[in-house]
Amino acid sequence: MNALGIISFEDTTANVEGLADHRPVPAIAFLGRYRVVDFILSNMTNSGIDNVQVYCKEKPRNLIEHLGNGTNYNINSKRGKLRILYGEKSFNSPVYNHDVANYMLNMQYIEEDRNPYVVVAPSYFVYSLDFSKVLDAHKESGADVTVLYTYTNEAKTSYLGCDVLTLDKEKNVTAFDKNRGNTKTKNVSMEAYVMSKKLFIELVKKAAATSSLYWFKDILKDSVDTLKIKGYGVKGFVACINSLQEYYRVSMLLRDRNVAAGLFKAGWPIYTQTNDSSPTMYVAGSKVTGSVVANGSVIEGTVTDSIVSRNVTIRKGAVVKNSIILPGAYIGEKAKLDHVVVDKYAIIHHVKELKGTDEEPVYVNRRDRI
Repeated sequence: MNALGIISFEDTTANVEGLADHRPVPAIAFLGRYRVVDFILSNMTNSGIDNVQVYCKEKPRNLIEHLGNGTNYNINSKRGKLRILYGEKSFNSPVYNHDVANYMLNMQYIEEDRNPYVVVAPSYFVYSLDFSKVLDAHKESGADVTVLYTYTNEAKTSYLGCDVLTLDKEKNVTAFDKNRGNTKTKNVSMEAYVMSKKLFIELVKKAAATSSLYWFKDILKDSVDTLKIKGYGVKGFVACINSLQEYYRVSMLLRDRNVAAGLFKAGWPIYTQTNDSSPTMYVAGSKVTGSVVANGSVIEGTVTDSIVSRNVTIRKGAVVKNSIILPGAYIGEKAKLDHVVVDKYAIIHHVKELKGTDEEPVYVNRRDRI
């Protein structure tokens, strides 16, 4: 596929409270064994994109450690390359740290790439899609820009703050707006764009010249009347991890095999960094139902409708319900958790009960001891 893959980062509307305090959103653990970035990166490499640039807004260490040199994602270093890029200068204010600013600081690597097209997509939208089909549709349509979107009838509670599209009968984009949760149905922009590399560079430079606060989506909004922007509808499972509530909701949804089948498709592997730890040990007397459990854990208590990541310990008498336990966490004897997100290496030992709700799950800080 003759396209450069650019994985952009989340905009200012995304706020995955707690989890994003310790790592960028792309590096957040997801479904026990993955990171959020794994899905969009796997989409690109499965589609035949060999050169991928991953942009990181801040705190790059976790992302660099996870992605490595790209070999886990089937990127052949002899004919392709994975670059992790970020602004190598300090920004006076976080509002200046946006995608356009980072593209400009790394423009050399975009201009030097040999591919005539670009596929630009953020990591915080989770879905499975063959981008080669999108590129073929883009070429056939004669559009300047193709924008991926998903139709939803849950716009009042999900995709809040995301861009939404107004489309005409031919699926031309006539306007961009924000989802403020005021109507039920919306065409939600997935912030994924296909276009020629030449046009992408022109738009990035135009955005930088227009305003030092412009994101790439802002210059697209300004260009609706001058460019032919086409919508490309994506069916199947699509989610946006732009808040702790959505992270929790989406994770819980994907415990259902029927729902997960829309994301994990036959012949379309989701790559991640491998971990060769031992299988999980289920001690006599333990009980696990309706849950996703990764390897390397020790479970002595009861786990119901939850997600347990790698190398987690759940002691005898502990009850974990409707919760997400990130790698390396320790749940002590007789602790009771319901609607809780426990970050990595946290220890819950002295507090015997934590209870949240679907709308407000309790978050336990990384390496916290409670």
